[in-house]
Parts: sequence; structure tokens; C-alpha cells
Amino acid sequence: MKKIVVLTGAGISAESGLKTFRDADGLWEGHDVMEVASDIGWKKNPGLVLDFYNKRRQQLSQVSPNLAHTSLALLEKKYRVNIITQNVDDLHERAGSSNVLHLHGELLKSRSSINEQLIYKCNKDINLGDMCELNSQIRPHIVWFGEGVPLFEKAIEITSKADILIIIGTSMQVYPAANLINFINSTIPVYFIDPKPSIQKNYFSNLTILTENASSGVSKIVNQLIDL
Repeated sequence: MKKIVVLTGAGISAESGLKTFRDADGLWEGHDVMEVASDIGWKKNPGLVLDFYNKRRQQLSQVSPNLAHTSLALLEKKYRVNIITQNVDDLHERAGSSNVLHLHGELLKSRSSINEQLIYKCNKDINLGDMCELNSQIRPHIVWFGEGVPLFEKAIEITSKADILIIIGTSMQVYPAANLINFINSTIPVYFIDPKPSIQKNYFSNLTILTENASSGVSKIVNQLIDL
């Protein structure tokens, strides 16, 4: 059974109503990203950061997976599928995908602010004064700007074994995630789906670019792959 690796970014979740901070105004829900997605912002105003992610968590509960998410889940009928996502939502899992690696953390988890190995399920608000067993403040389980990406080595291992690569809704300009394409076999089929693709046609020897939104582009590619 061939292995498909899927790299997804904010573009796939945007169609479900989740906003990305990489919009034209450079803001994320009205905030400078460094205020709410950096250790500096956390130390300066932890209450603001907690409130921001509490609202993102509430928003997540009000949206659903879209056709792109559900189409990817169908691939598991014929292929071994690993999804590596930069997104912190759970829409891939809710759509039925079995193997999802979240490079940048998960909105529905929290962790100790002094020991990143202490991770907890989190489906409610986090408040100032909520402590872990080490008596430190609980924080969102999100990889902020300037922090290491602990699952990157695992992502490299997964990507290097791909027979087919699908890239959806990402600019491939956020590092280290963007480096993952350098670890594939350069001859495998690569599909890039994005309304404004940021990749050159000659970047891979077997590249297909679909200048479409995630739902329409993914459903087309999935139908093709299932019919092979």
C-alpha cells in the first residue's frame, strides 16, 4: 500500500471559518501576532494571551470540517495516509483522518508553563491561576514564535518515506515546516493546491499545481488517486 503524506496549512481551515493571521492586515483577530503568539507576549500579558486562545477554542467548537478535510479522510481506504499540519485545530481528526501530526501544537490541549512534557486535554477556558502539578501556570499547548518545534524530526521521518506528497493551503514560507519538502524523493508525484500557489513549476520533476481553494482542489485530487 502506497504512502501519501499531506502537508496542510491555514488555507484548508479558512474555508471552515477559522481565520489565519497571515491576512493582508497582518493581524490575527485584531491582534499583532507577537502579542498573542510569542513568549514575550506571554510574559508581558498572560491574561490577554489566555483570553485570545480561549476565544479561538470557543470559535473552534462552532465550526465543522469542510469538503477538503473529509475528502482527505477518504484516502485511507486505499493508501497509508499521514497528515502533517501547521494548524492547531482538530478538523482533520473530526473529519475522520487517523494519523495527524500537529507541528505547531493543538488548541484542545494545554501544558505546564515550566515543563513542556506535561500536556493535558483542554476543551474549556484556561484562566490565570490554573496550575499544573508543579504549581506553575497552565498555558496553551501552542508552539509560539521563537520556540522550538519538538515534532519536526518526526515530521521529517514521515515525509522522507512518502510515495506521494500533497500540499494544501500553505505558503510553504513558514520555517521549519517549509523545509519538509527537501526531505522527499524528488521524483515522487507532488500536488500543490492553493488559490495563490507560491511554488515554481520546475521545483519538482513531477509537480501538479491546482490554483483552487482547498475544497475543490482536494476533492479532485482525491478522486483521481482513488480511481488509480
